[in-house]
Amino acid sequence: MPQEISLSDIKGLVGTEIGVSDWITVSQQTIDTFAEATGDHQFIHTDPVRAAAETPFGGTIAHGFLSLSLLSAMNYNCLPRVREQTMGINYGFDKVRFMTPVKSGAKVRGRFTMAEARFRGGGMLMVTYDVTVDIEGERKPALTANWLTIIQFDPKDRPEDV
Repeated sequence: MPQEISLSDIKGLVGTEIGVSDWITVSQQTIDTFAEATGDHQFIHTDPVRAAAETPFGGTIAHGFLSLSLLSAMNYNCLPRVREQTMGINYGFDKVRFMTPVKSGAKVRGRFTMAEARFRGGGMLMVTYDVTVDIEGERKPALTANWLTIIQFDPKDRPEDV
C-alpha cells in the first residue's frame, strides 16, 4: 500500500486490507497510566501479585478500552495518508467486541480493512474500517471493531466521478 493515496483512489480500496500496524508493547506502566487517567484501578489491571493469584490470566491485563484506544496510534502507523485531507475525525464505532484479554507485556497490532467509503456533503468522506487487534502469539484477537471515521477535505478537491 502506498504511503499516500488520493480521494479518487478510495472507492477501489473498499473490501481491501489496507494496513497492518507495527507491534505495540502494552507494558504494565502503560496499563497503570491508563488506570490513572480513567480512574479504573480494578486489581486485574493494576495489582500484578493479586491478579496472578486470583485470576486465570496469570497476571494483570490491559483495560479493554486501553486496547481500543491504541487504534489511533495503529492508524497513524500504517494507513496511507489521503493527499487532499485537511482533517480526520473519529466518528465512532458501530460494533466493538473484546475477544481475548491483553496480558501485561504482550504485543498488539491493528489490521485495517476498508469496509465502506461514501461521500457526505461537499467536503466529507465517511470511511468505515473493519479492524482487528491481534495479540502476538495468540490465536484469537484482542478485539474486533467497526470504526467510522470522517475525512474532511476542501470541496473543490472532490472527485468528479462520485
